[in-house]
Amino acid sequence: MVIARQGRCTNFQKCPVARAHEIHTVPVGSGFQCPVCEHELEDVESKVRSKPNRLIPVAFATALALALCVIAISQRWITPPLFGAASSDGDKNTILLLAGSNTIGDTLAPSLAEAFLRNQGATNVRTLPGTKPDERIVQGVLPGDSFASSIKIAAHGSATAFSALAANACDIGMASRRIKPDEASKLASMGDLYSFGSEHVLGLDGIAVIVNGSNPASELTVDQVKRIFTGEITDWSQVGSFHGAINLYARNDNSGTYDTFKSLVLAGMPLAPSAHRFEDSNALSDAVAGDRSGIGFIGLPFVHNAKALAVSDKGTGALQPTRLTVATEDYALSRRLYLYTPANPRNKYARMFVQFALSMQGQDVVAANGFIAQNIVPESQTVSIGAPNEYRRLTRSAERLPLNFRFQAGEAIQDNKAQADLDRVVALIADQKAAGAKIMLFGFSDSIGSPEANQALSLDRAKAIQNQFIQRGITPTVVQGFGADLPVASNDSALGREKNRRVEIWIQQG
Repeated sequence: MVIARQGRCTNFQKCPVARAHEIHTVPVGSGFQCPVCEHELEDVESKVRSKPNRLIPVAFATALALALCVIAISQRWITPPLFGAASSDGDKNTILLLAGSNTIGDTLAPSLAEAFLRNQGATNVRTLPGTKPDERIVQGVLPGDSFASSIKIAAHGSATAFSALAANACDIGMASRRIKPDEASKLASMGDLYSFGSEHVLGLDGIAVIVNGSNPASELTVDQVKRIFTGEITDWSQVGSFHGAINLYARNDNSGTYDTFKSLVLAGMPLAPSAHRFEDSNALSDAVAGDRSGIGFIGLPFVHNAKALAVSDKGTGALQPTRLTVATEDYALSRRLYLYTPANPRNKYARMFVQFALSMQGQDVVAANGFIAQNIVPESQTVSIGAPNEYRRLTRSAERLPLNFRFQAGEAIQDNKAQADLDRVVALIADQKAAGAKIMLFGFSDSIGSPEANQALSLDRAKAIQNQFIQRGITPTVVQGFGADLPVASNDSALGREKNRRVEIWIQQG
């Protein structure tokens, strides 16, 4: 009589037979390990086998598993490990895997994961370090369980969000820049990653250009920042500061912050080879803060002891990265933070986590971590002296909502964030504090085309938002278009023109 044990491999990140939930029967005396990856099996049940020849299926199952492994390697199912377990417990009962941006994954994602687990009723919630830098394991005991469930976070740069999704190595991709067309193409089997159901704006951030606190410089143009980081400007005296060589600090190539900086600032030019490169945002900020000649770029929550400079684009005034200038995306180096999921995620926790992250409670966590949340609070704004007279008159005693509705080129079709913001504004207006308020919508365009055409298009965009509000039971009082007036970015670039195609919303209390 031979006694055998049955087990299931739980090494889901590396082993294809684990993802197939295959059960292995292992005779006593053999190691209780997966025949493919040698990971310790999770015991299913022990059984008594009365006939030795019943072990033949074991050999068949082992051969089949090895064949699957060969196929997996040939089809690139098995990927370089993104996650390192903090302990053997960290490998068990993992309910969610997040991979990607260091900007999001450093503190924001762990904080969201903790809040999410508590929202689900979990107890004993805690965050543990992974065995690799920039990895975290957030654990909590869900109701009805006697064991901890884990959410694993690997924050090795935005590029890894899409490679991990492609390899089925994560449930949610974190990115501090938008997915690229070639990345979306490789993930087409998951649906349209640009769609409202897959692309989720988690919050906003401004790339702060930082210097040492003793540096007398207070503002730079985007062009000056470009020339500094490409090595054309090498001395601080060339931008009106002290005499001294400029030391450059930059994020590494996997960083979404670096990708965004390349797009918004470098515009195809290479980064100077003398730049010191960092994977970790905090380390970069600390290095600049300790170097009087240093300059770097970083997400807003990582400014710490450094000094952020005001930045201007062609045809616009210099703006500091503040809550309002970043929330409206008027700041020249503002950016969006994204979560990406398949259109129909197989893991129920992926959808639940995203819904929580975008809720008011989740957005409070975004704000608590130093980023710009999408919960809406009206704010006073000083209007530029160069604004049209009618615009100045209408906004004189009004407050601006910290968002802009943005559109695709030449059209009156809102982007994904605009669709979500509509519901947030409706919720604000439905609140008693905003009851009876006058709602004003002001449309703007880029400068491409005739003034008459831009005027008409800017009004069409404002009317498109008006119609969306009417469908939701709210009728705006003022709807007006101002054409290409009041640009918030340079019209010389596609990204600048995209920022200028917008509708502002203002509220005047009744």
